[in-house]
Amino acid sequence: MPENPVWLIDASIYVFRPWFVRGYIPQDQEGNPVNAVLGFLRFTYNLLQTEQPQQIGFAFDTSLQTSKRKEIYPNYKANRSPAPDELKYQFQLCRDFLQALGIVQTASHHFEADDVIGTWARQQRESGNACMIISGDKDLAQLVGERDIWWDYGKRKPLPPGGVKKEFGVWPQQIPDQLALAGDVADNIPGIPGIGMATAAKLLQKFKDTEILLSRIPEIGQMKTRGAKRLQGLVEEHQATVRLARQLTVIHCEVPEIPLDLRRGEKDLVRLRELCELLQLTEQQFRLWEMV
Repeated sequence: MPENPVWLIDASIYVFRPWFVRGYIPQDQEGNPVNAVLGFLRFTYNLLQTEQPQQIGFAFDTSLQTSKRKEIYPNYKANRSPAPDELKYQFQLCRDFLQALGIVQTASHHFEADDVIGTWARQQRESGNACMIISGDKDLAQLVGERDIWWDYGKRKPLPPGGVKKEFGVWPQQIPDQLALAGDVADNIPGIPGIGMATAAKLLQKFKDTEILLSRIPEIGQMKTRGAKRLQGLVEEHQATVRLARQLTVIHCEVPEIPLDLRRGEKDLVRLRELCELLQLTEQQFRLWEMV
């Protein structure tokens, strides 16, 4: 593990996970469901208590009607339903809680959380700092530099660059190319029909990236792999799809107007108590948050 890393949190996934858990739904003082908030706070408390980060930022997604990727491909993420009001309410409570803790949290009106984290990672790398990129989304593994870690906290083991290669079959910088070839159902990004992540990895092991691959298509049929001629035909047929998808899968690392100083600030204990009371947390739980 790197020494004194900067922690970059892809926050939304750690709100969505408890939101989708079935069972008892706790409510706040006003009768609103807060299952996603409480699940997110458990994740956050465990991370702060265990890892004790001194520099940390949480990036959230907002509902983007217009974005760079939608301009390129209007059907980007068109398969996703808008968040219901009850979930939007819980997202805001999560952000309010982090704010009360003196922790940087932000979202962009034009870029996604991935891009915010990419901008942070680039800036921190230029400052000589290692990054812990906390996410369950493999897309963010593309940001892992020599000293960085990608980690789906509490779910999988932390992965340095070599671990990403072992887990996904490609190096971090090849992740956008792999997704461009295989597509990404979660984001409604088209790929080459019949080519999955494993086959995409095989192609990239030989050709390094999609630009080289598309410039040497006849060589695909000469590969010592099953169905090489069929693969050549598929890539030949879907070149335009790959070029389009590659623009969507790469993370933008120059998001403007976001906070860059990720040092923890002073807690707003008055606001923190108000939020704990709203969420019907106990006095003991408030004291734990006060100390973390």
